[in-house]
Amino acid sequence: MKGTIDMASKILTIATRESRLALWQAQHVKALLEQQGHSIALLGMTTQGDQILDRSLSKVGGKGLFVKELEVALEEGRADLAVHSLKDVPMELPQGFSLACVLEREDPRDAWVSNHYAALSDLPTGAVVGTSSLRRVALLRAMRPDLKIEALRGNLDTRLKKLDDGQYDGIVLAAAGLKRLGLAARIRSAFAPEQMLPAAGQGALGIEIRSDRSEVLQILQPLMHQPTWLAVSAERAVSRVMGGSCSMPLAAYATLQDSLLHMDAVWGDPEGHLPLVRAQAQGIVADAHAATRLGEQVARQLQIGVQRQTAGSEP
Repeated sequence: MKGTIDMASKILTIATRESRLALWQAQHVKALLEQQGHSIALLGMTTQGDQILDRSLSKVGGKGLFVKELEVALEEGRADLAVHSLKDVPMELPQGFSLACVLEREDPRDAWVSNHYAALSDLPTGAVVGTSSLRRVALLRAMRPDLKIEALRGNLDTRLKKLDDGQYDGIVLAAAGLKRLGLAARIRSAFAPEQMLPAAGQGALGIEIRSDRSEVLQILQPLMHQPTWLAVSAERAVSRVMGGSCSMPLAAYATLQDSLLHMDAVWGDPEGHLPLVRAQAQGIVADAHAATRLGEQVARQLQIGVQRQTAGSEP
């Protein structure tokens, strides 16, 4: 039956996490597919990543905790596709699964959210900033080593409530999520990429399917945004080569102008003891394979820089 079902008469089911942001993302994909004449249903699920809120992802299994249950639904045939925030998708998918489609990217930047301070630079010495991203921790420490950075887990609404309850002087969130939920007014300022380089895939939505579902792949092709696909292919290549996960303080961000792809990457020390290591490259890319090669080139530069940095810190 696999790959042979008449999709014109079938209801396609989207597996999604049940947070407000995840449901918005699934509803967005649902609306796009319905515009093409397809019938769509949603299958809401709670993942391990949603349940474990007292520990950082780097200590309990990483990004895969947000997608495993959705992949089981795909494998069992209870869902036809799964919608993810691309930055939550592991760089290597399990055998039998593929990233079928990447939609046009929303704002990829990190956002500064605070009830009392308009920008990070306004914070007094020792102020408390919330984030559980090792990338953000490393970049924040590089900008403001005097700050106290504390863990911040939970969905978007939970994180904002913790801020509003006075647990933090400010928090750092993805601008894309705030904008998608109509919360752009909460953004006091957005970090320029050169200040705080985004995570690989940040701001983009990825759709995962079983690799043998060629008919679903065909249905999703009109949703593919090629410039975003090229950029995130390069970014994810950096993370893949570096072994990127929630346990690595790594940033990777690419921009495409005409056919020229510019790629930046940063590795940081979350303890703030070592300077940031940066690498960049640019080149003409016509397809995802070329974009991936550019990302791999940047990753090799970064590896050399990290090796030199860490070797120089040894007693």
